[in-house]
Amino acid sequence: MSGFAAKDDQVYLLFGKNGWIGGMLITMLRAQGKTVHLADSRTENRAAVLAEIEKYKPTHILNAAGVTGRPNVDWCETNRVATIRANVIGSLTIADICEELHIHHCLFATGCIFEYDDEHVIGGKGFTEEDTPNFAGSFYSQTKAYVEQMLKEYPNTLTLRVRMPISDDLSPRNFITKIVKYDKVVNIPNSMTVLSEMLPLALVMAERGITGIMNFCNPGAISHNQCLALYKQYVDPEYTWSNFNLEEQAKVIVAARSNNTLDHSKLVAALPDIHIDDIHTAMEKCMQRMRANLEADGNYPACLPRRS
Repeated sequence: MSGFAAKDDQVYLLFGKNGWIGGMLITMLRAQGKTVHLADSRTENRAAVLAEIEKYKPTHILNAAGVTGRPNVDWCETNRVATIRANVIGSLTIADICEELHIHHCLFATGCIFEYDDEHVIGGKGFTEEDTPNFAGSFYSQTKAYVEQMLKEYPNTLTLRVRMPISDDLSPRNFITKIVKYDKVVNIPNSMTVLSEMLPLALVMAERGITGIMNFCNPGAISHNQCLALYKQYVDPEYTWSNFNLEEQAKVIVAARSNNTLDHSKLVAALPDIHIDDIHTAMEKCMQRMRANLEADGNYPACLPRRS
């Protein structure tokens, strides 16, 4: 947690500038007055990455690049080489260079590498950072679980396990925007990440030189129905939905989906001076902000997503 550049001397190089999380990080870094450069190179292109590092001389690299699939992870099932190239080769390339050059590396990864089992039941204990991934239902998750095991060997890397990320807008990448368009949803408690509350903590951890694997979710778990009830309460009073079970869901998707609760103890201990809202509180605040943001944009309620 030490040995990196002092706060005033920090220079950030961000990979994934065109992505959803990357865009949020750029806005936050600039608002904080940080020196941030935006990488143009592909993470799997070692020579190009090294050239940009030589050009900008960063003390910190934020890697928000990678493949999740459009419109969802089913894409990865039929685009496996591209998924490996970005999620495995690219991630390891950045980590390896950062270790060689003593640069702090923060990777925005995923916690969708676990599923409830006999030892980790709904309402029971969560998966810790030391647990071995047990979910291989999607090729996307397989690549992420594989690379996480390799990243453990890189002492300069902070691996953040993001789950079902949520924002206070209607981005198509927002978990809420996705599920409100579904004809039916499952109803299972999950760990989730409210980005507006959590991404600033990622920058704090990078600034402080924290490394290792971190479950990067708001404490606790919240179900799909609880999320949608808050959406209905604060954003769209006319919204309705219905549920189906995992067996019924499996008939309309290509790859299985991860459902789990991640333990938050390590994250809270790493930031003892910062309050982190539990997921229910964070979600309610997020829906309140979403309504305010949509009204401020001047196109509410016409902008609300509808099922096709």
